[in-house]
Amino acid sequence: MRSTLCRMTLGLWIVTIGVAGWFFVQGWTTQGTDGRMQISLAPTERDLILGEMRMLLKAVHGVVTGLAGQDLEAARTQMEQAARSAGMHMAEDVNPVLMAKLPLPFKQMGMSIHRDMDALADGIVQKETPQQILQRLSSMTARCTTCHDMYRFSAER
Repeated sequence: MRSTLCRMTLGLWIVTIGVAGWFFVQGWTTQGTDGRMQISLAPTERDLILGEMRMLLKAVHGVVTGLAGQDLEAARTQMEQAARSAGMHMAEDVNPVLMAKLPLPFKQMGMSIHRDMDALADGIVQKETPQQILQRLSSMTARCTTCHDMYRFSAER
């Protein structure tokens, strides 16, 4: 009797870990009508993610504006602050329920962008050339467009 109970408990534990792992990788997704994967989120979660994307775009704009100015050295502080504002600190305190709904590739791309924003800020401080900064931005925006080509959000009701 005790052996059977242990096996059942172990079996349930394994199934639970498997289901949790599947959701960690797949998230709450369905195939969208436009060929992209649709991520189902509560309206507030969707608003949070889209707001974060807008902040990332504003950070890129801040760096590009600094690069376009007449005095690159004077703009470095503004550019660094813009890049740093979208760094890893932005990803702190994210609701674990929200993270569970996002598919693993989406999470990986998002976290890589935050890490690269911090690295970009460091590069600006280290006086990288405009060409080096633009190459970093190009790499990041390539991931942004890839992500937007792959995913879309739907708000749960």
